[in-house]
Amino acid sequence: MSDDARPRHDQQRGLRGRLAGLFSSPPSQSPNHQSSEQVANLMEELGRQRDLKETYKARLESTQGYLRFCLEVAQEHGFLHLISDSAQQQHSPHRDADAEPGTPAAVDEDEPADPYLVATRDLAVRHGWSVAPDEIELHEVIGRGTTADIHRATWRGLEVAVKWVRPELFASNPSAEAFFAQEADLLSRQRHPHVLRLMGACLRPLGSCFLVTELLSGATLGEWLHGGRERRPRASSSSSPPPPPLVDRVSRALEVALAMRHLHEQTPRVVHRDLKPSNVLLDAELRARVTDFGHARFLPDGKEALTGETGTYVYMAPEVIRCEPYTEKCDVYSFGVVLNELITAEHPYIDTSYGPSKIALGVADGKLRPKLPDSDAYPTGLIDLICRTWDAEPSSRPSFATITSALREIRQQIVQHEEQNQNSNYT
Repeated sequence: MSDDARPRHDQQRGLRGRLAGLFSSPPSQSPNHQSSEQVANLMEELGRQRDLKETYKARLESTQGYLRFCLEVAQEHGFLHLISDSAQQQHSPHRDADAEPGTPAAVDEDEPADPYLVATRDLAVRHGWSVAPDEIELHEVIGRGTTADIHRATWRGLEVAVKWVRPELFASNPSAEAFFAQEADLLSRQRHPHVLRLMGACLRPLGSCFLVTELLSGATLGEWLHGGRERRPRASSSSSPPPPPLVDRVSRALEVALAMRHLHEQTPRVVHRDLKPSNVLLDAELRARVTDFGHARFLPDGKEALTGETGTYVYMAPEVIRCEPYTEKCDVYSFGVVLNELITAEHPYIDTSYGPSKIALGVADGKLRPKLPDSDAYPTGLIDLICRTWDAEPSSRPSFATITSALREIRQQIVQHEEQNQNSNYT
């Protein structure tokens, strides 16, 4: 029996002993009401133990399902043998036949080990988007992430952005090559005005792995909406600038929805998994671009992705928080939170004092969603659309085709209302 299982076993054995002792005691030793209270307390504790057992069982089944999914993906992509080979090499490492005993095998740092990265690099060379490190002139850092730095750079005379993955990521994470390959592969397929455009890539771990993308001069969607304001209610700060006009906010939402529709209607489908205002950039004309595909994954037809808490808690779908299988509908939920943020011009859950973990628990239990705007102040159907996007049941959430159609109608209502107001002012 494992160390963490033994305390639960002892606790349950002790609970059974107390119940047996209680019912074997003479009735005269304690009043009936005390006995009833003890029984109620013990039964409540027994219920908690039963719930705990079911929770552990569900977690175990979820982990087993995830492992099965990983093995299926490995088999489907032809690298299942690498898993078993890797395990064998831990006990009998492969050496060159001519190598001296005790001499480590030579490793070519420019040669990727992951077959997906090898294939993606060959694809980049064949289709002309492979970039050599000496072609790039790096300038200042304009953004930082957990695994990469974003530089302003010059490439072939063009001002570009370079996402340079830190070398230590490949040294510390065996899956880093595959993840980077998938991001490069995924972005190379995109041709949409509201998805960040990939211009090239260098795929040479450990030292030179980077993506070259268009350089956008605008702010993030969050910066544009909140104006750099601290995370606090807009009404509490008299110096807060007014939000952008409602028609512009709905237009940005429509542009994001169009990008997401493009991703979801591809074959295979693309699930972004981290849609939020800071991952949407604006160009000089304030048009939106969905960016940061580091968490994105391909989702073949008929399959569900299964993973842990991928994304950002505030925008994360409940099924993702609960580590359950999920589809592209997790992006619809995230979009619903973003849409509500655009309409209210307030950060999600700003009306509470909850931290990210407490927000996640409330969302997972289906008891918590961001505060909705006043329905009387907005076009018909807008509040209903928001509520449908973050429905607890993923299959009840609308597709992005439905969302884009609804947002076009809502934007038209806003434009007509503004025109009517202007005409009435003139008269």
